[in-house]
Amino acid sequence: MSKYIFVTGGVVSSVGKGIAVASIGTILKSRGLSVTVQKLDPYLNVDPGTMSPYQHGEVFVTKDGAETDLDLGNYERFIDVSLTQDSNITSGQIYLAVIGRERRGDFLGGTIQVVPHVTNEIKDRFKRLAEKSKADVILIEVGGTVGDIEGLPFLEAIRQMRKDAGRDNVLYIHVTLLPYLNSTKELKTKPTQHSVNELRRIGIQPDVIICRSDYPIPDNLRDKISLFCDVDREAVIPLTTVSSVYEVPLVLEETGLGKLIAEKLNLPGKETDLSEWREMVSRLKDSQEPVNIALVGKYVELSDSYYSVREALQHAALFHNRHLNLFWVHSEQLEKMDDVDPLLRTAQGIIVPGGFGVRGIEGMIKAARYARENKIPYLGLCLGMQVMVIEFARYAFSSDKPNSTEFDPVTPYPVIDIMTEQKAISSKGGTMRLGNYPCRLVEGTNAAKAYGCNPIEERHRHRFEFNNQFRQVLEEKGLVLSGLSPDTRLVECAEVKDHPWMVACQFHPEFGSRPNRPHPLFRDFIGAAKDVLREGAQRALPLTS
Repeated sequence: MSKYIFVTGGVVSSVGKGIAVASIGTILKSRGLSVTVQKLDPYLNVDPGTMSPYQHGEVFVTKDGAETDLDLGNYERFIDVSLTQDSNITSGQIYLAVIGRERRGDFLGGTIQVVPHVTNEIKDRFKRLAEKSKADVILIEVGGTVGDIEGLPFLEAIRQMRKDAGRDNVLYIHVTLLPYLNSTKELKTKPTQHSVNELRRIGIQPDVIICRSDYPIPDNLRDKISLFCDVDREAVIPLTTVSSVYEVPLVLEETGLGKLIAEKLNLPGKETDLSEWREMVSRLKDSQEPVNIALVGKYVELSDSYYSVREALQHAALFHNRHLNLFWVHSEQLEKMDDVDPLLRTAQGIIVPGGFGVRGIEGMIKAARYARENKIPYLGLCLGMQVMVIEFARYAFSSDKPNSTEFDPVTPYPVIDIMTEQKAISSKGGTMRLGNYPCRLVEGTNAAKAYGCNPIEERHRHRFEFNNQFRQVLEEKGLVLSGLSPDTRLVECAEVKDHPWMVACQFHPEFGSRPNRPHPLFRDFIGAAKDVLREGAQRALPLTS
C-alpha cells in the first residue's frame, strides 16, 4: 500500500511549501523509494490555462497535455519524474465532476453535500493516483493556507484519509512562517501557534512542522513550538532561507527529516544518497564567470511567469560552469525605442519565451532582428519562434506587413496562422495543442546537433502555427526548417542560415530540463552565448521594466 504525506501551509502563502514538497520527494527518492506528487488547488478554475500569468505565474504542461500549477514543474525538476493530469486537482475539477454525476442521476436522487460527496471525490483522486503510480509514497500539497474557506473540503478530505488509509500510512506536515520583528530583533512563534490551532480545530494534528525563516531559529524557539503545538521536538524542522532552492533538500536532510519520515511511516529503503545533488549544489555556489542573457518578454514584472525558462537557463549555465546573469527586458519598452542597443548591448544571448496577445509583440520582433543582425545567439520558445519567423519574413520580403493572424487578421503575409483544427473552436479552456508531440529533426542543423537523437518528443501549448504557404519562399531566403512533424505537415523548429546559433521551436523545451541534465537546446544556447564577446559582458544589469 502507498503511504501518504499531506503538506499544508500556514500564516502566509508563497512561504516555499512547493519547494519543501519537492525537496522531501528528492530525499525520499534518494533513499531508493518511488515517489509521485499531487497538488490540490482550491480555486474554482478547472485549471490555470485561462488565468493571467500576472495572477498565477507560469502554466506548467504535463506530457499528457494537462495545464497545471507551476509547482508541478518544481516536482518534476527536483524528483526527476514525469507527472500527469492526475497530479493537479482543482476545486473546479471536483465540483464539475460531482455536479456532472448528479445531472446523470448517479446519486439516486440523494441530496448532494460537501461531506460526503465532494470529499469522497477528492479522496478518490488520491487513491486513483496511488493505484496508477504504484508509488511507495504519495506526496500531496494543499494549496493556500489553513483557514482559507475554499480549501476546507480538501482539508476535510485529508483528515479522513488517516482513517481510510490507516493511521500508520498517513503523515501530516505543516509548513509555516516565523516572522521577524525588526523593532524587537526577534522571531515570533505566535502566528505558527495560531496556524496549528486552526489546523487542529479542523481535526488534523500535524506530525511535523517545517518552520520557514529568514533568520536562524534558536533551539529555545523549537522547544516552544514543540510544547505549544504538541509536536515532538525533533519534528520541529528549521528551514532558513538559502541562496538557491536546490540547497533545500540538503538542508532538510541535515535536520534529520528524511530519517524521521521513514521511521514514522515505517518506510523501507536504504540510507540517503544525495552525493550527486550535493556536488551539483557545490558547483552552483562556486564563483563562476558570468554569462549575460537577456530574456525579452511581456510578463517580466512577475518572474514566476517564466519560472521553467529561468530554471532551464540556470541548469544550462551550471553545465558550462558559468554564473547565469539573467536580465529581464520588457518587450513593450523595446517597442517604444528606435534603437534597442542600449538595452541589449551587453547581452551574450537573447531568449524570447512564450505568451499570448498582441501587446509587446513588436518589441519582441525588434529583439529578434537585433539578434539576427548582430549575430547574437537566440533561442525562441513557442511565441519566440513565431516572432523569429515574422521578423525573418519582414527581412525577406522587405516589408513590415508580414505578421501572425493572431496580431493582424488581415495581414497580406500571414506567415503564422491559426491551426485548421482550431478555427471552429470558441472555448478557451484546454482547447490548444497540448502535451507531447513527436518531431523529426533535419540532420546537420543546430537542433539536430543539440539533441543527438531522432525523432524527439516535446510538450506543446499553442493555437497558431507556421503557415505552410510560405515554406518555399522563406527557405529560399535562408530560413531553415530544422524540425517537422512526422507527416511533415507542421513546422516544429526553425533556424536562420548563416547565423552562429539562431534556433526557435514551437514547443516548450524548458519543461523537460533538470538540474543535473539540462535540456539540449538550452545547453547549446548557453554554450554558444558564453563565448560571445560583448561590451560590458561582465557587468550585472538590473531588472528592466
